[in-house]
Amino acid sequence: MEEIRLQKFLAANGIASRRKCETIILEGKVAVNGKIVTELGTKINPQKDEITYEGKKVEQDSQELVYVLLNKPIDVVTTVKEQFGRTSVLDLVKLPQRIVPVGRLDMYTSGALILTNDGDFVYQLTHPKHEITKTYQVTVKGKITKEEIQNLANGVKIEDYTTKPAKVRILKIDQEKNISRIEITIHEGKNRQVRKMCEAVGKKVIALHRSKIGEIQVKDLKIGTWRYLKKSEIQQFYHKI
Repeated sequence: MEEIRLQKFLAANGIASRRKCETIILEGKVAVNGKIVTELGTKINPQKDEITYEGKKVEQDSQELVYVLLNKPIDVVTTVKEQFGRTSVLDLVKLPQRIVPVGRLDMYTSGALILTNDGDFVYQLTHPKHEITKTYQVTVKGKITKEEIQNLANGVKIEDYTTKPAKVRILKIDQEKNISRIEITIHEGKNRQVRKMCEAVGKKVIALHRSKIGEIQVKDLKIGTWRYLKKSEIQQFYHKI
């Protein structure tokens, strides 16, 4: 078998996403043949070399590749290892394969989340250069104005960066309840970005739901349930299979 990059091997065998695996390597948590490796360019031969993560051998996963779409509920965390006893997405999707979430949704955001054991697929969906769109339905307090919608669409200043142009539209304004529902489509993946965007125009988020990743929707998937992705859905992002 040909040599492959260490982070690719770790991601392909369910340790974490490829970018997270790079961090794990830099933190000195991975060893090759008993020697700690911290260089990202390191290549290994999976058939000859022994790879350990935090002292445990990483077994090569020869099981079939799986791709799952979950409609994540709120109060469920998007982590592989949960230290505080909270419900994790892996408690909802129980498979024999070691799968990882593709990207993250914060604990208080519901909606579309893909999980897989294909490290290349994780990389394809999470690397910024691929600009995969994510669509959110957002409920905010108060009546949102056309000017605020335009500001969100043009890009707003958040901490040390300005968001890239987004697609934003009003779904509903409820005068009686004093709330607005809007739809925001972005292709960035900054931490809590949609919440911070709304805060930047003076609107507090009451509820946040990711309705689509690319063109893959969860509208027909009951909250808390999952299904396998269809081959045609996988190929929207990825043409390996």
